[in-house]
Amino acid sequence: MKQKKVILSVTNNLETDQRVHKVASSLHENGFDVLVVGTKSRKCNPYKRNYDTKRMPCLFKKGFLFYAEYNIRLFFLLLFADCDILTANDTDSLVPNFIVAKIRRKKLVVDLHELFPEVPEVVSRPFVKKVWESIEAAILPRVSHGYTVCESIANYYKERYGTDLKVVRNIPMKRHFCKKSEKLKFDGKKVILYQGAVNVGRGIEWIMEAMPMVENAVFVVIGRGDLFDELSKKAEEKIYHDKVFFLGHVPYSELFEYTCSADLGTCLLEANGLSYYFSLPNRIFDYMQAHVPIIATDFPEIRKVVSTYKTGRVTDSKDPKVLAKIITDMLNEKVDDNIFENALANFSWEKEAETLIKIYK
Repeated sequence: MKQKKVILSVTNNLETDQRVHKVASSLHENGFDVLVVGTKSRKCNPYKRNYDTKRMPCLFKKGFLFYAEYNIRLFFLLLFADCDILTANDTDSLVPNFIVAKIRRKKLVVDLHELFPEVPEVVSRPFVKKVWESIEAAILPRVSHGYTVCESIANYYKERYGTDLKVVRNIPMKRHFCKKSEKLKFDGKKVILYQGAVNVGRGIEWIMEAMPMVENAVFVVIGRGDLFDELSKKAEEKIYHDKVFFLGHVPYSELFEYTCSADLGTCLLEANGLSYYFSLPNRIFDYMQAHVPIIATDFPEIRKVVSTYKTGRVTDSKDPKVLAKIITDMLNEKVDDNIFENALANFSWEKEAETLIKIYK
C-alpha cells in the first residue's frame, strides 16, 4: 500500500521549530511520507532529519513583502508537488494551502500554534490584525481537519468560526531526568533560567529588575529575538553586573543539559493579546522534565498545569519587590522530585501524538 504523502509548511527556517519537528517525526514513524517546507529567510545551518525537508529561498526577510513572496512561492510549490495531505502551520501559511487543496482536491489540515491575530507583534497594528482576521474568517469555517495547542484556543475558534479543532499540546518528547547538570556554574550561586525567544511580552525585564534584590543568585537568559540586543546591552549596566547573563542561542539538542542545571525556571508573560493569555508554552514542560520549579504568570492554561500539579507558583504581579520575594522563597525551598515525576506521568509528546495520528489517519 502506497504511503500517504504529507506536506507540512511553515514560514521559519525549521531549525528551532520543535513542534513541527515532533509532528513530522510522529507522522514519519507511523508510516506517512513527510516533507516539511520552510524558508531561507535568514542564515541557515545544515538541517538533516529522518524525513524530507526543503527550505525555499526568500529575497525579503520580514514584513508584507516577505509574506507575499512566501505565499506565492509556496502556492506554486504545492500546486505541482506530489502529495495527499497538505498541512498549514499557523495562519501565515493558510492561504496557499487552502487554495491548492481546493484546486487539486487534496485533504487540508491546519495546525494553529497560537492565536495569530492576537500575538503582541500584530495586536498593536490594527490594519495588519484585520488582514489576518479576514484570512481566518474566510478559511477556518471551511476547514474540517485541524488541531491547536490548548483547549482555550480550540474553544475560541469553535465559538468564533464553528471550527472543530482537536488539542495536541506542545509537550516535549519523553526524556528521563537523571541528575542535576553542572552546565551552568556561577561560583555556587543559584541559577534562575529563562529559555525561549527574547521578544516583547516575555517578562524578561521584570526578572532583571528583581535580581538586585535576590541574593546569591544569577539570572540566565538562553535564546535570541527582537529584544536580545537591547536587553543584553542593558545587562551590562552596573546594577546587573554579575547578576544577569545573556547566552544567546543554544542548539535544542544541548538545551536540556542547560535546563537541568537551573534551580528555578521562569515563564512570565504580559497580557498583550489573547494569544499570550491563552498560551501554554512548551518551556513549562521542559522545566518539568528537568525537575526545575517554575515561577509563571497566572494565565488559565498555565495555571491549570502549574497549580494543579504543584510544579511551581503562579503570580499576576510584575512588581520587582514582589517577584524578588517569590524567587527568594522558592530558591530556599527543597525540591521534591516525586512531584515532578507524578506530573510527568500525565504529560509527554507520545500521549499527544495519539490524537495527532488519529487526525491524519
